[in-house]
Amino acid sequence: MQSAHSREGGNKQSVAVIIPTFNEAESIAAVIAEMPRAVVDRVIVADGGSSDGTPQRARDAGAEVVAVGRGYGLACLTGARAAADADIVVFMDGDGADDPAAIAALIAPIQSGGCDFVIASRARGLREPGSMAWHQLFAGRVIGFLTGLLYGVRYTDMCALRAIRRDTLLALGMREMTYGWNLEMQMRAARLGLRVREVPVDYRCRIGGQSKVAGSLRGSLKAGAKILSTFARIAMERRSA
Repeated sequence: MQSAHSREGGNKQSVAVIIPTFNEAESIAAVIAEMPRAVVDRVIVADGGSSDGTPQRARDAGAEVVAVGRGYGLACLTGARAAADADIVVFMDGDGADDPAAIAALIAPIQSGGCDFVIASRARGLREPGSMAWHQLFAGRVIGFLTGLLYGVRYTDMCALRAIRRDTLLALGMREMTYGWNLEMQMRAARLGLRVREVPVDYRCRIGGQSKVAGSLRGSLKAGAKILSTFARIAMERRSA
């Protein structure tokens, strides 16, 4: 694939989209097909050991695939490390709920130099009926309020869809390799005083399968506990500092 640098004479910063997956065979090809190639240079699927053929479907759809162990955060970090030539990395889920058309709006403030970290907000956008449970919206608001108290940066969501400069991400010192990854990134970015922006996005129902987090009571409780423990750990790091 011709790089963005050569297409634009060196003016356009290269963008890699990282998609962590685990058994997303029903949706991954459609997600990759929707990718806005005018602004996206690489699509990297970081697969956590799918047993349903997700990696092959991703390759057939035109994505690069890297194999990782289990863990959402581990997949995100491994994908980012694999995108060695990217200036900006975008993270999104592989279930079809995130709209790839929003990527251009996420990366624009970073490319212009006006922002360091941009996160999509489903709470501020239009949500397809049934796409989000009430407790997901509530959790995002509560955590955002608490983050505002700690660091003065108030988020409304912990959406997977987000963009950040790759070197900035790698300098954050991310440690959470499971479902607390998104929150840890937001808290570390706020604590370091990065220029943070939320962009309202539309959110859709997943194409197929069941959410690993919101799809069951056990999954929701497990993810909720991890998010709370992550918040407490990062908050205590601030106090220790």
